[in-house]
Amino acid sequence: MAFPYMETVVGFMIMMYIFETYLDLRQHAALKLPTLPKTLVGLIGQEKFEKSRAYSLDKSYFHFVQGYVTILMDSAILFFGILPWFWKKSGDFLPSVGLDPENEILHTLSFLAGVMIWSQITDLPFSLYSTFVIEARHGFNKQTIWLYIKDMIKGTLLSVILGPPIVAAIIVIVQKGGPYLAIYLWAFMFVLSLVMMTIYPILIAPLFNKFTPLPEGGLREKIEKLAASLKFPLKKLFVVDGSTRSSHSNAYMYGFFKNKRIVLYDTLIQQCKNDDEIVAVIAHELGHWKLNHTMYSFIAMQILAFLQFGGYTLVRNSSDLFRSFGFDTQPVLIGLIIFQHTVIPLQHLVSFGLNLVSRSFEFQADAFAVKLGYSQDLRNALVKLQEENLSAMNTDPWYSAYHYSHPPLVERLEAIDGEDKKTH
Repeated sequence: MAFPYMETVVGFMIMMYIFETYLDLRQHAALKLPTLPKTLVGLIGQEKFEKSRAYSLDKSYFHFVQGYVTILMDSAILFFGILPWFWKKSGDFLPSVGLDPENEILHTLSFLAGVMIWSQITDLPFSLYSTFVIEARHGFNKQTIWLYIKDMIKGTLLSVILGPPIVAAIIVIVQKGGPYLAIYLWAFMFVLSLVMMTIYPILIAPLFNKFTPLPEGGLREKIEKLAASLKFPLKKLFVVDGSTRSSHSNAYMYGFFKNKRIVLYDTLIQQCKNDDEIVAVIAHELGHWKLNHTMYSFIAMQILAFLQFGGYTLVRNSSDLFRSFGFDTQPVLIGLIIFQHTVIPLQHLVSFGLNLVSRSFEFQADAFAVKLGYSQDLRNALVKLQEENLSAMNTDPWYSAYHYSHPPLVERLEAIDGEDKKTH
């Protein structure tokens, strides 16, 4: 008797769904609490708290429905052999357009085109409801239906342009990789990630948003002064028109070596009227750079990618594994998909571990900003962003430990106060 890989995978998916739904229920109960956490009393007004509570509960109800539909579809696709059926149909389609069904690259691209269409159809109702009902109801959605459609068309075109050469290269590498396959796959994905990190901000991001230099003035001078004091090689300072799509706010930095850029959302500038609060947020972000968090995270992701490719090479020729999922051939892409499903237990553990590390990094970056003298401004900025984004005020500790890559506001404020006492 061959090992029931597929049944085991589906069983684990359902178990994880039940476990995560239990955590969601705990979080839902926390969101229903009618009072603010003690730490936030006096910092956040009752009106904002009520709005945050309503927004969080709306998203929670929506998440329950989406999660239920998703697990039903994903389990059915595996359990009822829809994946091998769809692979066969995508191959049968090729001769009708004059293409060779024996060519694995063409067969794979035909399969992926069908998957992309299916994903667009199944995801669209949830995306539309989330954007034009929930986000709009709570005052966040700023995009028109036409802008939404334009974004979707641009995203699809980018997938059609960038996807085929990447997929073709992976298939060729797997077919010709031999004993060093894991190294070749990792090297290809490593170079690809560097290329994408280089071209994304220059060529892709401007297709969706407008980036303009931050105007001369007090805010620009303070950010440049802070960057210079930390020897941060700031080359460009942009404002992005995030307000065309949403009133949520953010800031981030990117770039290699001596060519760093900082991007502020226009919504962040609108929400933080005090320049020092924005500078405190930037001090936190520069803390990640100064403490090498970005580099550590990148290295960790490369190690995990290499281990994953190593694991894939061990099972890619397992005919029992492919047969368990209903395949009598062993296509490269299908092997990767099946492997991803079989390592789901490990992925959950790794994700939990990465979240622990990420939260630790956030505390360290906050402490870095405090040591630079931005304690009160950082506190004010975090409270204001929590208010303006209507983020959840009450969080269940189990839920946040499992899901959150950033600590809840209550924990961050307590840590900032503790760090502040150390420095004074």
